[in-house]
Amino acid sequence: MENIMKKDTPSSTISTHQSNQNFDSGTALQLFFDHIPISSIPGIRNSPVLELKTGDCVRDAISLLYEKNAFGALVADNATDEFSECYIGFIDFASMVLWCLEEFEKVRYHNRHRHKGTEETDHIAPFFSILERYPHIGHTKIGELAKSFLLDPFFPVNLDDTLFHVLLLLSKHRLQVVPVIEQPNSQVIGFITQNAVMQFLLQSSGLDWFDRIADKALTDFWYVFIVYFIHQYNNIFQIYDYLVNLHPFFSYRFEHKEHAVHVYGDQSITEALHTLWKNRTGVIAVTDRESKRLIGSVRNSDVYLLLESENLLHDKKTTVEEFIHMESHNGASDLNVEQDLGILLSKEILLLRKYFLPKMTLPVTNKETDTLRQAMKNMSDTKSSFSLLVDDTQQATGLLTLRDIIIQFAPPCIDSGIHGVGFFEFALEQAGCHVNNGHVICDR
Repeated sequence: MENIMKKDTPSSTISTHQSNQNFDSGTALQLFFDHIPISSIPGIRNSPVLELKTGDCVRDAISLLYEKNAFGALVADNATDEFSECYIGFIDFASMVLWCLEEFEKVRYHNRHRHKGTEETDHIAPFFSILERYPHIGHTKIGELAKSFLLDPFFPVNLDDTLFHVLLLLSKHRLQVVPVIEQPNSQVIGFITQNAVMQFLLQSSGLDWFDRIADKALTDFWYVFIVYFIHQYNNIFQIYDYLVNLHPFFSYRFEHKEHAVHVYGDQSITEALHTLWKNRTGVIAVTDRESKRLIGSVRNSDVYLLLESENLLHDKKTTVEEFIHMESHNGASDLNVEQDLGILLSKEILLLRKYFLPKMTLPVTNKETDTLRQAMKNMSDTKSSFSLLVDDTQQATGLLTLRDIIIQFAPPCIDSGIHGVGFFEFALEQAGCHVNNGHVICDR
């Protein structure tokens, strides 16, 4: 990665320009990323590109991804014949499995109330057998899952676009991956992951605009609710001072900073999966009921284990703590350090069975006093998409995601002297405003 950055990006030139012309951090950031071509990101073509049709049934889709060991697939519209315009979104394996389990729980709930006093026998079959038994679940069309917001939007980039474009997409939209298309046929050749983008961000270490943001403590990133104050204050510093004085009545910038979703280790795995589905966070903390200490985590990427063991779904006594000890691999220690970096950043991350990730019993964690750079390095080293924030007693207090991090660097930014640079500008844009000479200007 380091060699790629030195060879394909004008980082040293931009750094020199930054010092000579005294660019603000937002301008320097945009200049830097607008000179990094997408084609320089390693491993794009190594990503498995699978396609599902809107008319395919959920059972077949899950079976295909499971068989191909793929994290997710593009969704093509059956009614469109033109290849270049047929994709409507991207769907992942875990979301489909969790949706099926939720629908199955609705059936069980209905049956319990319909046949009171009878012994329940719904959990006696493996996952695919359950889908066959209830065809209204297993035969649901992929296109219908859009009603449950399970499809990520399809926002592709071209090989001749720049990393600046990718950052904008990842910060403005909730995308797990960014598809990469190649002209002249506009064929999808691979994906750019959030992990790959963060690797590039870390390679910017030493540049002034990066260090000013990355060296802040996690507690310094505020989630600024600015819309309400736009019409009362027109000076950016007045707005910021007013919001700071409201602390703690507004939350931190990071979406899950004060809302660490968790389950207790003695709860059932069924309850944990429902919590994972309900909160759509990608991970939930597992804590000990007595000490409240963090003992593990359950991630979306671990859902495939439900299909590996036939006992999980019908054994209602299986606890979350038992589930997180099920993994037979050695976590990150299994990772071959000689593997191609491009594969690590794309193909490995887009696989269904992520054997390179830490064990569920060893979740990635950071303290709130850590810097953003420390959290980025921690997540990068473990190839993780999240870090649980813990206090001195090892109790989970929040959640930091890759998207939280990317937003902090998403251009355009206000001068880095203002706290919360990334989201502050983002909030202004959403309110129909922009900054001019330190003042908030309303465009409406």
